[in-house]
Amino acid sequence: MKQRTLWSVTLVAGLVLLAGCGSASDPDSASGGSKGKLVVWDWKSGDATASSYIKKAKADFAERHPGVTVEFVAQPFEQYYTLLGAAIQAGKGPDVMLFNGGGQIRDRADSLLPLDEYVRDDKKRLAGWEAFTKDSKTYAAPVTLQGHPIYYNKSLYRKAGLDPEQPATSWDEFVANCRTIAKATGARCFAQGNKEGIGIQFFLSGLGSGVLPPTEYDDWIAGQRDWSSPAVKRVFSLWKEADDKGLNNDGANSTAMFNDAFAVFQSNKAAHVIGLMSDVGHWKDFAEFLDAGDVGVMKSPVVTAGATPSLPYDGGIGYAVAKWTKDPQVAADLVRSLTSTHALKSFYADAGAIAADRTVDVSSGGPAVATIVSAVDGGKPALHVALSSKTVDLMGRLSQQLLSGSVTVDAAVKQLAASDQTG
Repeated sequence: MKQRTLWSVTLVAGLVLLAGCGSASDPDSASGGSKGKLVVWDWKSGDATASSYIKKAKADFAERHPGVTVEFVAQPFEQYYTLLGAAIQAGKGPDVMLFNGGGQIRDRADSLLPLDEYVRDDKKRLAGWEAFTKDSKTYAAPVTLQGHPIYYNKSLYRKAGLDPEQPATSWDEFVANCRTIAKATGARCFAQGNKEGIGIQFFLSGLGSGVLPPTEYDDWIAGQRDWSSPAVKRVFSLWKEADDKGLNNDGANSTAMFNDAFAVFQSNKAAHVIGLMSDVGHWKDFAEFLDAGDVGVMKSPVVTAGATPSLPYDGGIGYAVAKWTKDPQVAADLVRSLTSTHALKSFYADAGAIAADRTVDVSSGGPAVATIVSAVDGGKPALHVALSSKTVDLMGRLSQQLLSGSVTVDAAVKQLAASDQTG
């Protein structure tokens, strides 16, 4: 199984090799020390699939600021936010930094420069801004859109005598189809990996719009979450049920999401996987192992009457500017170059990223990406992205305990409610 860098929403492990001359363990060598130099920290610039994107962004910036040197320092993702936190505490570090949308950037907004006055002209061209805002201020410009489509293997559907163009729209029908597929092919319903406690994030957001009624879904995103509601509890009971009833591959708690769970799906051992829109575990990856025409995308089946399934998506990754940068305008111009149409076209073509720039043509990407992009206009923010990073971490630990039977659904949601209330 190939290994790649990945995006996550406060998510995951996936080694990104150090690149560049600076190092996060040496803040002085990696700090933007003058107006003639900008230092960027991220976990993408060391990835071969991002090299053309970075090259074109740097060229765009150089045309406007020929005298400014730009140094990219790719940090290992599993240490990224720890290293960034140390730099923030020290009050010095990179001028520009990459963030996941959601809790990771909102938790650190006090150390970032609001970008609204600098990116005003980009607001209509780019989508996904909400994931990088706090208290009505914008702290990063979105590079990609990220979400959690449910992918399915059309070939397994055909082998089981099911219509691959008509996936189930209700949970009962979905489970019945899974039983039919299992009997005919031996494939499980879901490829699931929760070794890092990540699977629950995908499950909550991928299936949540089929469980929570629209008003409750919107209230959740707005911060008015009722953890005691039957619909919220149903999500977590469904999480346990799916494993207890053998819908998942064996050993979900000992299977890494990245990339072992995706390998289960790609090797025809599971009919469905809740994956990503961009970077890894997505349409482009899957089409390298399965025929591109056999990679289907479906919305959540309806679990609760009145639920309205939609694509869960947000801004995926975005570049922000540190408060301590010597020249905010120039640093903001670098962010604009990193979100320029020319650069983002390369990121889509080489990495399969769904660019935040809606003008990027994805028509050559195949049926799966076409389905995803067509669902964006009716999509809603992902449920787990609305949570703080602290609550997401707790949810991961509790999800493992739910599968092992060491905590009840009621006890789990009570702990999550307490964490959510304290931020």
